[in-house]
Amino acid sequence: QVQLVESGGGLVQAGGSLRLSCAASGSIFSIIAMRWYRQAPEKQRELVATINSDGTTSYGDSVKGRFTISGDNAKKTVYLQMNSLKPEDTAVYYCNIQSHWSVYWGQGTQVTVSS
Repeated sequence: QVQLVESGGGLVQAGGSLRLSCAASGSIFSIIAMRWYRQAPEKQRELVATINSDGTTSYGDSVKGRFTISGDNAKKTVYLQMNSLKPEDTAVYYCNIQSHWSVYWGQGTQVTVSS
């Protein structure tokens, strides 16, 4: 059974940084992409960043230039370095791993940015 566990969330002041980690246990074959999503209260879940199996990355407009996604398919880990954090980045952050056969989600980690 595959489980994704996020860590690294917390409370930080505006302008600060956090690094989120996500590690998967269990077998995942043929990873296509790893992603970070976030969901703020009363808002829809939003795609934050993607890293594809070839190493290419993409970002949501609201985080471009501030967040960096990295990962290791072989180790089934994905990271999100978040710099210059803003209060509007406050949300629960979820990691997501997509393989050829399934999509896996973590339970989420809370990030709170105070002004």
